[in-house]
Amino acid sequence: MKHNLLFLTMLIIFAGCSKEPQVLFTDMPKTHLVKSDFSELPNWEDENYLIALNSFINNCASSKTKKIYKELCKDATQTSDPKNFLVNEFTPYKIATQSIEENGLLTGYYEPQLKGSLTRNGPYIYPIYETPNDMFVVDLGKQYPELKNYRLRGRIQGNKIVPYYERADAGNKAIDANIICYTDSKVDLFFLEVQGSGRVALENGETIFIGYSNQNGYKYQSIGKYLVSIKEIPLEEISLQSIREWFKENPSRVDEVLNYNKSMVFFRQKDKAATGSLGIELTPQRSIAVDRSYIPLGSMLYLNADIQNQNVSRLVVAQDTGGAIKGSVRADMFCGYGEEAREIAGKLKAPLKLWILLPKNMQSEIN
Repeated sequence: MKHNLLFLTMLIIFAGCSKEPQVLFTDMPKTHLVKSDFSELPNWEDENYLIALNSFINNCASSKTKKIYKELCKDATQTSDPKNFLVNEFTPYKIATQSIEENGLLTGYYEPQLKGSLTRNGPYIYPIYETPNDMFVVDLGKQYPELKNYRLRGRIQGNKIVPYYERADAGNKAIDANIICYTDSKVDLFFLEVQGSGRVALENGETIFIGYSNQNGYKYQSIGKYLVSIKEIPLEEISLQSIREWFKENPSRVDEVLNYNKSMVFFRQKDKAATGSLGIELTPQRSIAVDRSYIPLGSMLYLNADIQNQNVSRLVVAQDTGGAIKGSVRADMFCGYGEEAREIAGKLKAPLKLWILLPKNMQSEIN
């Protein structure tokens, strides 16, 4: 949270009305912000202000949001005019790359639904693991402040500390972990790991929700990039759909491709649908994942991008993060769950413009 407070302080002190990026952070990766106005937001007059305001109010259940917006979280529940409240209480700042004219990137993610069983039987042979009992996590930042964002994961082998099992090893080793359930597809399980949370329709008719708990310590490697690099799928055709189709056509090579990504995710059972890093249930089309090195979690933002051949502009909230989400003008939109959401998320890759909305009265508070 110290970084988030620095983010806000530096913003108010240095942001001006110039149309060139003015804000550079010294203690964070360089972020460029340009003071803007609601009249400059694309399609602002077409926004559903009530839905946007309710999304903000829901976001205020997080302590991170309350620290950014303070009294506005309470005031939002008492307004009778959502549009005027947003315009009168917030100032938009455009988030830019090195040049304000450059666009970022918007992708999509969804909540997968898998088929499963509480017992290993029939086609249900692929375990969904909780965090292993034999894996430990060392917080290096406690001893080395310069490594505060790093965690070392490993296991004990004899009298040595060694890396935890990578994906290729997991199928051949006895992982000491509780099993939530079994599923019938290692490909579906892999994409569940990529998405971070999902639901499993059990053979007994029940549905359980599961979400990210931990991972084995290896850096995520994109299998899409791998398939492009070995010339199996052209770069311009790579998508969730094309990758899944390739797996169907090449069943003997599934392990080769999946094991390229040594990272492996472990889960926990939850009592509700997909939640992001804030712990708040995600809202389709209104929740996004960001790189919190640049954008504080809990922030309200305005995005503009082309989705399914339509120009979409709307207020969204930064409620999640992701290993593949890197950069200031970079977002991953939550598209919901099920087949339709998967189709939208799998094909979503669009140029992005992004603004962050901050309280107007913050300047007087700091000064």
